[in-house]
Amino acid sequence: MSTAWICTTCATQYAPSDTPPTHCPVCEDDRQYVAWEGQQWTTLETLQRERTLRIGDDDGLLGIDMPGYAIPQRALHLRTDGGNILWESLGLVTDEAVNALKANGGVDCIVISHPHFYSSMVEWSEALGGVGILLHAADREWVRRPSNAIQFWKGDTLALSNDVTLINVAAHFPGSTALHWKNGPRGETLFPGDSPHVTQDRKQVSFMHSVPNFTPMKPSSVRRMRALLAPYDYKDVYGFSRGRNILGNGREAVEASFDRFFQLVAA
Repeated sequence: MSTAWICTTCATQYAPSDTPPTHCPVCEDDRQYVAWEGQQWTTLETLQRERTLRIGDDDGLLGIDMPGYAIPQRALHLRTDGGNILWESLGLVTDEAVNALKANGGVDCIVISHPHFYSSMVEWSEALGGVGILLHAADREWVRRPSNAIQFWKGDTLALSNDVTLINVAAHFPGSTALHWKNGPRGETLFPGDSPHVTQDRKQVSFMHSVPNFTPMKPSSVRRMRALLAPYDYKDVYGFSRGRNILGNGREAVEASFDRFFQLVAA
């Protein structure tokens, strides 16, 4: 029987096959890495037996994550004027998490910032009733499990409503996407995935081609990102993992980080 195998290092789920894939291109790319123990695979059913999801408040939003496994991204539930959005995806889907999302108003679409967080996006879509998955077309090649639920968008920006805009900040991946929401928990809010990347001190951001391999972005890519983010104001910046958020003076922190980046690369 065919199985939708999941890479244990990046949690990307692949199209069903009788045997595991021979390799994971997502991990072999220079932005990620193959585990020191070598390529290994698991299944959704195994994760459901062995792992649990943490479900709860993350600075005013319902957050869901899987501590201690693969890339530690957190999905967020955004209740916007354009419908309820699940921002990011995870490798594990559970009934408890799906029920928590339904109790919080349900999900109308899934939006994912970049390929490292595609994970089990098709499983999430199916568990939530077949909702659409919005991805930037520039990253189409990284989809490992195709689905009719996936919808590709193009260009620098896409307005989902009066309050929500997707921004193709690129650099980390060509299609890397940030989400700007005018009415977040405390006002205008930026959700950048990891482009820009909220740092450990939660006072600044960095601009990384590869986070785990400590490779910075090219200055030209950072300049483009700055120009695309310039029209947007925001108080808060929600990073890629639980609690990694800049609360208050978010735009000022990001702009200061842009300045510092260019001072350092010019030194």
